[in-house]
Amino acid sequence: QLVESGGGLVQPGGSLTLSCTASGFNLGYYAIGWFRQAPGQEREGVSCISSSDGIAYYADSVQGRFTISKDNAKDTLYLQMNSLKPEDTAVYYCNVESYFGQGTQVTVAS
Repeated sequence: QLVESGGGLVQPGGSLTLSCTASGFNLGYYAIGWFRQAPGQEREGVSCISSSDGIAYYADSVQGRFTISKDNAKDTLYLQMNSLKPEDTAVYYCNVESYFGQGTQVTVAS
């Protein structure tokens, strides 16, 4: 089970940290990541982190602003989002293999 939290309303330039609790998944064995879906748009990959060596990958649109991390002991994934822009507004989903959580809404507006 994947449960996201931490979304909300933030002003442009602000920050948010998303969390995903990945119950039943040993994050030492699974790559895990974040997707997002804005209204009227397809779901897109934002960032992911490999299982064993923790190598992170980012979409060009968030590179340098977002940081993905995980705590294997807590089976929890994080996404630190800085310098948020209105175009970051979307529902953010945690993903492991073919599984997605229910999502958490992030709205960036003044």
